[in-house]
Amino acid sequence: MCIRAPRGVDSGSGRIQAGFTLVELMVTLVVLVVLTAVAVPSFRSLTLSNRLTASANEIVGTIQVARMEAIKRNARTQLCSNSATSNAADALGQACGTSLGAVVATTAAGPVVVRESQLDLTGSVIVAGSMTALRFNSQGIAHATSSSAPYEGQVIDICTPSLRAENHRVIQMVAGSVVQAVTTTSTECST
Repeated sequence: MCIRAPRGVDSGSGRIQAGFTLVELMVTLVVLVVLTAVAVPSFRSLTLSNRLTASANEIVGTIQVARMEAIKRNARTQLCSNSATSNAADALGQACGTSLGAVVATTAAGPVVVRESQLDLTGSVIVAGSMTALRFNSQGIAHATSSSAPYEGQVIDICTPSLRAENHRVIQMVAGSVVQAVTTTSTECST
């Protein structure tokens, strides 16, 4: 049986062994480079996907705020669009301007902003097209600014051109009150 001296201890040859060999260092560096090359793109995709989901959740929360404010105040509220023409030309619409995601309520003194937009849709996460402006009546039912029928359809499409799959979060409304977020894939993602 051969007993080997631990590293760093004199093995009888008069030399003291210490440190790592060049081969050990090179293998460690190759493993580190491979792991980094795999992890960085995955982390970027995860980050973008989380930003899309967080933005979609913010819109859903804002829709709920607009609904609850209408019920609480027993008055009309509006979820503002980024398009001034979609917001309508009356007092509520004018109070919105182009403040995407803001909530404006009707009061005796005139329209008042009850919630400023919390959305950060800049950089790689954008709105495809424009958001639909929604008005909520005192029962909390939403309708388009140009209609009195309960709203059915797409509210907003949030997307990123930086992902190849699952790069859209589409917020839809059914019967003026049911909100759902749908994840889709499309090659189109422009303002």
